[in-house]
Amino acid sequence: MQAAWLLGALVVPQLLGISHGARGADREWEGGWGGAQEEEREREALMLKLRPSGPVQRVPCLSAVGRLAGLDSGLHQLHVRLHALDTRMVELTRGLRQLREAAGDTRDAVQALQEAQSRAEREHGRLEGCLKGLRLGHKCFLLSRDFEAQAAAQARCAARGGSLAQPADRQQMEALTRYLRATLAPYNWPVWLGVHDRRAEGLYLFENGQRVSFFAWHRAPSPEPGAGPSTAPHPLSPNQPNGGTLENCVAQASDDGSWWDHDCERRLYYVCEYPF
Repeated sequence: MQAAWLLGALVVPQLLGISHGARGADREWEGGWGGAQEEEREREALMLKLRPSGPVQRVPCLSAVGRLAGLDSGLHQLHVRLHALDTRMVELTRGLRQLREAAGDTRDAVQALQEAQSRAEREHGRLEGCLKGLRLGHKCFLLSRDFEAQAAAQARCAARGGSLAQPADRQQMEALTRYLRATLAPYNWPVWLGVHDRRAEGLYLFENGQRVSFFAWHRAPSPEPGAGPSTAPHPLSPNQPNGGTLENCVAQASDDGSWWDHDCERRLYYVCEYPF
């Protein structure tokens, strides 16, 4: 009996201690779980306070980053297009340079052809002048029945390898007179010569710049025998030259070979001379 009492006295307090400790641990666990739940509820309340009530707005920083990315993409596209344009510009520049070189070659070829044509035309004119016209010494005369001003007539003679007629002496002048009379008879036509006084009044020069050494100016008919002297000029055939500064070019009459001064812009026949 006494032994049972002693065993109860030893075991019961230990059991009570264990039970009491277990209840304390349970309280401790329940307290810890409850604290965690309390912290979770406070965090949720804080998130509810921070959450905006209206629609969600984009963060300004993220919007700026997006715009920068768009600008970078646009710049890249511009660089690509600039590179394509630069490549195209190089190709166009190369093509333009090739076209210029081709145009230069064509221009040189055309110039060479024009020069060859001019030489051929001059040679043809010279041969035609000596075959169809009057050959006299080292030159040939050929009449043209085209009406031209004096300067235009000189240009046309030069284009065919000659110049307006420049009779160097009286012998050539007389031969030219016979040629024109035979060619234009029975009519009398004034024909341009290569003689003028455009540089200075009264200073007559040939087209080659040499000074004229002789003249065949027309003179008014002499009065009939027995008629009294008259100082009035003949109304139809006055003495030449009589045009002053208004008439600076010389034409030869085809009937008698006399020289008349005329306005250089008057359109007349002309006679060219060519070297033989």
